[in-house]
Amino acid sequence: MHENHSGTSSARRRQARAGHETGSSAHHWLVGTLAVAVLAMLSGCASLAPALDPIALPVASNWRTQPDTPGVAAAVDLAWREYFTDPALQALIETALENNRDLRVAVLRTEEARAAFRIQRAQQAPMVGVGAQQIRTGLPDGLQPLAGRSVLEVNVASVGISSWELDLWGRVRSMKTAALEQWLATEQGHRAVELALVAQVADAYLGLRELDERIALARRTVENQQELERIFQKRFELGHGSRLELTQVRTLLSQGKALQVQLELQREQQRNALALLLGSDPQLPPPSAPMDEALVMPELRPGLPSDLLANRPDILAAEHALRARQANIGAARAAFFPRIALTGGAGSVSTSLSDLFSSGTRVWLFQPTIELPIFDAGMRQANLDASVVRRDIAIAEYERAIQAAFRDVSDALAARQKLTEQLVVARQAHAEQSERLKLARMLFDAGSAAHLEVLDAERDLLAVEQQLVQVRRAALSSQIGLYAALGGDTNQPPKR
Repeated sequence: MHENHSGTSSARRRQARAGHETGSSAHHWLVGTLAVAVLAMLSGCASLAPALDPIALPVASNWRTQPDTPGVAAAVDLAWREYFTDPALQALIETALENNRDLRVAVLRTEEARAAFRIQRAQQAPMVGVGAQQIRTGLPDGLQPLAGRSVLEVNVASVGISSWELDLWGRVRSMKTAALEQWLATEQGHRAVELALVAQVADAYLGLRELDERIALARRTVENQQELERIFQKRFELGHGSRLELTQVRTLLSQGKALQVQLELQREQQRNALALLLGSDPQLPPPSAPMDEALVMPELRPGLPSDLLANRPDILAAEHALRARQANIGAARAAFFPRIALTGGAGSVSTSLSDLFSSGTRVWLFQPTIELPIFDAGMRQANLDASVVRRDIAIAEYERAIQAAFRDVSDALAARQKLTEQLVVARQAHAEQSERLKLARMLFDAGSAAHLEVLDAERDLLAVEQQLVQVRRAALSSQIGLYAALGGDTNQPPKR
């Protein structure tokens, strides 16, 4: 009995010592894994992505039609609420920013790119997980005497990491950088859509105001001609006028009605276009002032073409896309070096579920893997070549974005200058035509001129009035275009 007791005690001591050694080994494995992790993080700071060479500005260094405007604010310093001060227009822009579907898609694209960046960033850290499994297997007749049973049951509980790549050559880091730059590119794309939407709503609103004024002019002409037709019809019935004069009056009346109907159709179409931008039916108050008085916009300083690189969201988006392609080159280069991954864990294994966490059941696993393909039929080189070509395409797209922005600003500056001159000429022509109509009526009343001259003067005055409204709208549209071309502030900076 004493011997049995001594044997039992010795077995327990051996079991405890074995458990201690196994636990010590697991501890050493954890310490070793942490050391390797620190080494990997320190060595993974390097990147094989090439440095981005400076890109020469593919446009002129100054504007051809830059006016001297000292002390004038830049577009990026003026939020759209400060630039568009008309309350009705501000309400429309706010509605569009809230409901426009294109803008909503741009926001979701940004969230999608942000999530993709977070996924890629998570690849830099080891993924630690716990697992438990129960294995039951039937043994063949030849193995049953060794196991002492026909069915073998094994219970396993473990915690560890699986296939964590040691980023010694910066491959994972380059992919994370590419995802980050792609996210930033989509953010700038969102800002570009937002700025374009603000400009489109303002211009569509201008189109409605222009058509309202032109319809009012056509309606006034129709009312005057209807009254004139009634007068000439009475004169013809009394024998004091000719049928030719009556026909001339009716012809001008028909032309006025046709113009009114045409303008009303255009207004309905313009309203539908504005409703598409807003995402809802526009609620428009009746105009309280002429278009050029209600929509006064401050003067803008164009700055230098190089300023567009930091102000235009589409250029910034192209720049971030270029940097993403540059980072992909680093990932493609790193693929030529060995890829090292770690798999390991510690846990317990037992044939009995009740003894799973008992002493002596602990196990550990440390499995480093080094992989370097010897022959891949040129796949890695082709991938690197494709990455370089994509980078060169991104450079060309970046330069194209700069050139397009330069043209937008140049066109807006030229339009602002020439339309201002044209507006002066149109106002002068309107004054002269009004004077002509006044003189023609005086001569007709005095019997010194035929009524045809009065009709011609009225027809020409209507055309001049319509043209004046169109030029005023074009001049205001050029200011909107300049604000958008210079990268005006949408007053909603992207979140970081």
